[in-house]
Amino acid sequence: MRGILGAIEAHMLKIGIVGLPNVGKSTLFNALTKASVPCENYPFCTIDPSVGVVGVPDERLAALTSFSKSEKTIPAAIEFVDIAGLVKGASQGEGLGNQFLANIRETDAILELVRFFDDTNITHVDEQIEPYKDIEVTNLELVLADAEQVRKRRDKLVRDIQTNVKGAKEEDDVLKKLEQGFAEGKLALHANLTPEEKKRIAYLNLLTMKPILYGLNKKSGGHNLDELTDGRAERALDIIASFGSEYVYLDAATERELNDVADEDRASFRQELGVHEDGLTDLIRKSYKTLNLISFFTTGTDETRAWTITQGSTAPTAGAAIHNDFLEKFIRAEVVATADLLAAGSYAAAREQAKVRTEGKDYVVQDGDVMVFLHW
Repeated sequence: MRGILGAIEAHMLKIGIVGLPNVGKSTLFNALTKASVPCENYPFCTIDPSVGVVGVPDERLAALTSFSKSEKTIPAAIEFVDIAGLVKGASQGEGLGNQFLANIRETDAILELVRFFDDTNITHVDEQIEPYKDIEVTNLELVLADAEQVRKRRDKLVRDIQTNVKGAKEEDDVLKKLEQGFAEGKLALHANLTPEEKKRIAYLNLLTMKPILYGLNKKSGGHNLDELTDGRAERALDIIASFGSEYVYLDAATERELNDVADEDRASFRQELGVHEDGLTDLIRKSYKTLNLISFFTTGTDETRAWTITQGSTAPTAGAAIHNDFLEKFIRAEVVATADLLAAGSYAAAREQAKVRTEGKDYVVQDGDVMVFLHW
């Protein structure tokens, strides 16, 4: 079975790594970039030293490559952006505040890295390790920046409302709702906007409307807060839970060192350091989930490839990830679940077992679908 190839017609989704100084952002970014995939496989990725293109670990991809005896394997990928350290007052331009906020605005989601260990040799900007306060400081700067942007927009809407410009009053009502939430320190994500209200203000690209994944950075040999019983870990996890967000434990320094270790030696190296979880893999997978993404596959002797789409996408939209023509010229798609295809042993056998289906324009693509598109 040959997968259909074409030009990627959408930008690669980006996650900005943010946090206070000295929490391990650059260390984590270096670990991620060492695990990066060749940028030439992703025509729309950014060639920039502060951006790392990272493949999404997926065991199904390797299995399909073996199944099809593919010459090439291309994973789904996301971009991680290393953003300058935030300081209190960034929303008023303190430190690299203006550049910091502009860089975040260009991303699709935020990875907020939080220090989760005690170590007297590594200073903290506030001279105390209290993760929930770090989260509050970071989020407050984002809220203040959005609040200022909303205030300026409301000022500009005054004349439009007076002259009955279509949609001006409705937009102002949404902005007023946001302002009320900002006054309470709430992120725009938590302002209970309806889908229609979100559409009205989407062009503002608000910082606090972006989904946030919290990375809790531990340290091998350090005093990690989740291993202590002083309440600091619990307070941090409670505030993250109150946001309805997810978190992932990782050890940025160890993950960076592991990138220089041969694959067959990594397990023993982890054991020596007492770091048993693969934090980097967990981070990448949860980042993918935070962006509400899934993968479908094309596979053949030339290549096996994972394509990225938003969960809930229909078959024509999925086809457009391969080539934009597939959106308008879509006729139908042949679909088989990866597990069913592998279990059958061949595409012909999967078809005989009625595991291969023909789907139309309304089909909602499922994570792990193997697809062949027919278009006119």
